[in-house]
Amino acid sequence: MSVQPGWEGRFFEDFTVGDVYRHPLGRTVTEYDNISFSLLTMNTNQMHFNSVYAAQSEFEKPLVVSTLTVAIAVGQSVTDLTQNAFANLGWDEIRMTHPVFAGDTLFSESVVLEKRESSSRPHAGIVTVKTRTLNQNGDEVCSFKRTFYVYKTGAEQLEGIFPEGKRPITEGTPLADAADSADAGA
Repeated sequence: MSVQPGWEGRFFEDFTVGDVYRHPLGRTVTEYDNISFSLLTMNTNQMHFNSVYAAQSEFEKPLVVSTLTVAIAVGQSVTDLTQNAFANLGWDEIRMTHPVFAGDTLFSESVVLEKRESSSRPHAGIVTVKTRTLNQNGDEVCSFKRTFYVYKTGAEQLEGIFPEGKRPITEGTPLADAADSADAGA
């Protein structure tokens, strides 16, 4: 038996200036997402949750709150960019270039702009990317630059995170039964 690692994300050494990553997951934004995010973040602009108010605007319907669009774009990029990051250093040049409405499906991609060794953290490097988000029609709805610290391959900070099971998992190992568990209450 050999343990095959799952996707562990990119490390500093894996980034090459000019590489483009098309992030694999699209995300359809719902009315619920928009209203919940607006209320969660205490955004009281009615353009995001009041259909009567929004109907009087040039858009004629509620706009998805821009910070939700940016949050989705960042989230979409994690699997390719920051799975092994430990700190964001900045977001720059955030542009909201096309309206987003409930029902739109967003896709994001990023290009590596810069990378450099960290002078204060030998276990990490600093990477800068530009990310853009497209809707289902190919309209760019937002873009931004982001700079982050990312661990190097073999950084000791990443060792020992996944726990060892009390018993090995194999093809022939029966599934655990609640009665087998020491934590099961009687």
